[in-house]
Amino acid sequence: MTPKLDIKQTFQKFEGLRVLIVGDVMVDNYIFGKVDRVSPEAPVPVVDVSHFDSRLGGAGNVARNIKAMGGIPIICSVIGTDKEGEELKSILDQEGIYNKALLQSDKRKTTTKTRVIGNNYQLLRFDHEVKSDLEQLDTYLLDEHFNREIEHCDVVIFEDYNKGVLHKGNIEKFISKARSMNIPTVVDPKKSNFKEYKNTTLFKPNLKEMREGLNLEGAVLETLEEIEKAIGLLESEMHNERTLVTLSERGVVISDKGSFFRKPAHIRTIADVSGAGDTVIAVASLCVALNLHPSDIAELSNLAGGLVCEKRGVVPIDKGILLAEALKLQSK
Repeated sequence: MTPKLDIKQTFQKFEGLRVLIVGDVMVDNYIFGKVDRVSPEAPVPVVDVSHFDSRLGGAGNVARNIKAMGGIPIICSVIGTDKEGEELKSILDQEGIYNKALLQSDKRKTTTKTRVIGNNYQLLRFDHEVKSDLEQLDTYLLDEHFNREIEHCDVVIFEDYNKGVLHKGNIEKFISKARSMNIPTVVDPKKSNFKEYKNTTLFKPNLKEMREGLNLEGAVLETLEEIEKAIGLLESEMHNERTLVTLSERGVVISDKGSFFRKPAHIRTIADVSGAGDTVIAVASLCVALNLHPSDIAELSNLAGGLVCEKRGVVPIDKGILLAEALKLQSK
C-alpha cells in the first residue's frame, strides 16, 4: 500500500528546487482580432487586429511552469542572434527566469511560432525556425553551459521538439553526466531522437509518440493491457527507470519496476489543450527530484495537466489551485 502523501509539505519542498531544462526554447506570438468579412482580393478572412501578445514556448513554457510551482528554472538552449532572440531574452527577463545558459548563434534562427486568432479561433500559423542539428562549435559551447549549470541542479529535463538543439551528438553525453552525479533525468521526447534517451529516470511520451517511437503505428494500444505491454517493450530497449504515458482524456499510466498505476482524467471543461504536456513534465520533474512514489508523480502531474486545459492559450499552472485540488482529491 502506498503511504499517504503529505501534500502541503511536498508543495513546500518544491520551493527552491533547481531544474535544468535542456532543449528547444521558442517564442509563441499571437495576433488577436475580429473577423466579420472576407477579403475582396482573395477568399480569405480579414482580421481586424485588436492586440498582440508574446509568450515563452517550448522549453520556455516548461520553465514558466517550474517557476509557478516555486522551483528555479535554468534554460540551457541555443537561439539566434536575430530580433526574435532579443525578444525571447526580453521575455525571460520580464518573467524573472535565468538566461545565462542561453547561447546565441548567428548560425541559428530563434524558433518563433506566430498564430493568428480571429473570433477566438486559430486561423493561421507562421513558423520561423531552423531544424537542423547544431553545428560542432555550438554543440561544444552548449556542452560548456550544461556542465557548468548541472553542478547546482536537482533534476534535468530534456525538452525535445526536434529543432536540433538536442541531437545524437549530445544527448548521451548529457545523460551520462547527470547519472555520474546522481541527478535524475526526465524526458519529453519527439520521434527523431526517441531512442537516444536511454538510461533516464523518467521517460514521458504521449500515446502517439510511444507508438511512433517504437514503430508500432499499426498497433491500436486501446486497452490498458496493450499499453502496459508497449511500455514493457520500451523499457527493455531504453533501460529507463520509469515511464509516464499521457493518454489525453483517459489520464495517465506510470510504470514502476513491472507494476503500473493508472490515473484517470478528471472531468473538466476543456478550453485549450495547448501546453498541457509542458505542465505535466514540469510537475513530474519536481516530484522526481523529491523521489516521490510513482503513483504520486502520476496523480499530481495528471491533475496539473488537466487544470491548465481549463484556460485558453498556453498558460502555466496555478500552484494554489493545484494544491487545493490535490487536497480535495486526497480527502475523497
